Amino acid sequence: MNAIETVTLEVDDAAAAEAFYAAAFDLGEDSWLRVRPAKDASSGFRGFAISLVVAQPGTVDSFAETAIAAGATAIKAPEKSLWGYGAVLRDPYGNIWKLATSQKKQTGPVTREVESVNVGIGVADVAATKQYYIDKGLKVAKAFGRKYVEFEAPGDAVSLSLYSRKFAAKTSFVPQEGSGSHRIVFGSGAGTFTDADGFEWEAA
Repeated sequence: MNAIETVTLEVDDAAAAEAFYAAAFDLGEDSWLRVRPAKDASSGFRGFAISLVVAQPGTVDSFAETAIAAGATAIKAPEKSLWGYGAVLRDPYGNIWKLATSQKKQTGPVTREVESVNVGIGVADVAATKQYYIDKGLKVAKAFGRKYVEFEAPGDAVSLSLYSRKFAAKTSFVPQEGSGSHRIVFGSGAGTFTDADGFEWEAA
């Protein structure tokens, strides 16, 4: 079964981005995250959001505080919701990050631990893209018709989710308009290819 082993974000200033992600989310050289200089222009919504799923609200607050201090912007400040507690941020390079927990109350010490990482991408046809990735060796963990698909992520792998582009933007609290490069590349054992929506993959 194939899964995402690395996520590479293409940025205008790779050195500054490395410093930001280390300060904001404790993501260093040995993490799943990579950065490299951007090759192509990009504007507006890039069609994806990275979610850091944590155990408690205090961890959401901690990551939000360090990210904002390092230069991120709060699209949606940390708050309770029907499903738990979370925040949505835009980093200095235009990427959207979601911090989330299913817990609404703090029950223990604040940590900086991330339980899982998910990248949600907005696509034109969820059903067709689902089958495309199945053919690439990804295994479906859960699916809700043509609205949502999540693929399995064994061990420390990053999970991938599919939404319509409109819904991906709505849950990120941004307009769906955007053009140019997604500026994200997934590394996995699935090989090197570009899907129908322009998301790039390369051999890890």
